[in-house]
Amino acid sequence: MSQPLVFFPTTVAEAVEVLDRYGGEAKVVAGGTAVSLMLQHRLIQPAALVSLQRVDGLREVGRTEEGTAVRLGALVTHAEAARHPFLRSAAPLVADAFAVVGNPQVRAAATVGGVLTEADYASDPPAALRAIDAVVIAQGPAGARIIPVYDLLLGFYETALADNEIVSSVVVPLLPEGAGSAYLKYSSRSSEDRPCVGVAAVVRQAPDGSCAEVRVVLGAIAAVPVRVPELEAAAVGRPLDPAGLGDAYAEAVDPLEDVRGSAWYRREMVRVWVARAVTAARHRCTGGPQPPPAG
Repeated sequence: MSQPLVFFPTTVAEAVEVLDRYGGEAKVVAGGTAVSLMLQHRLIQPAALVSLQRVDGLREVGRTEEGTAVRLGALVTHAEAARHPFLRSAAPLVADAFAVVGNPQVRAAATVGGVLTEADYASDPPAALRAIDAVVIAQGPAGARIIPVYDLLLGFYETALADNEIVSSVVVPLLPEGAGSAYLKYSSRSSEDRPCVGVAAVVRQAPDGSCAEVRVVLGAIAAVPVRVPELEAAAVGRPLDPAGLGDAYAEAVDPLEDVRGSAWYRREMVRVWVARAVTAARHRCTGGPQPPPAG
């Protein structure tokens, strides 16, 4: 098997040009945590590798010009996102999710853009990013386009990106005033393992204490993060019932089975962890001390 050619572009345009030239035979390398394993196990055999490590402008974290969102460069690592003070204050849900991925070595290398383009179903950040309505900026030969995370993730390791497109940044909207959020992860085998179930929750309460808004997104139970809008809508205008929501989501989903748990086991973990995540998010929006990011 011949070794792939390795390119080190210094601009996004140069990287896109290489991808366009090679069609579907080139693979982008950001942090390399996933690509290196796929190459080692011969799951992929690309003709070219396009490293983004020398591309300028992909490592910044900051508020967008409109002031309504946080922009994360595609090469920002999980560790940098998890501890960045602005992201922690403006979108703690997302910082929480990046903080519990794998282990310190993985978080030091894995990138914000890479975790989305890999589209691993058993990953923590996608559920949190979908719950907060994040979008990616993808650069291709025709320029930039905005893709909601909801539309980006299509299935197991499948995205809506064209072969000649690169994710340059992820834009994370700020939570509405008074909203609270939490990401809780349950791993059935070890604390550093990928999640058996991940739950991202956003809660906003009305002045009378009833639920003004609730969002719940489940990760690692299906090919893409799962959101059930009808259950969210049914909770609005009523006293928030975390246990009831846990029961409702457990009955609404059809979890997959893998080495981390059977469908029955995952459904029971959904029941427990939805209730815990909604409770933690409610606690944050009422001004209590922040709960730990994982259970």
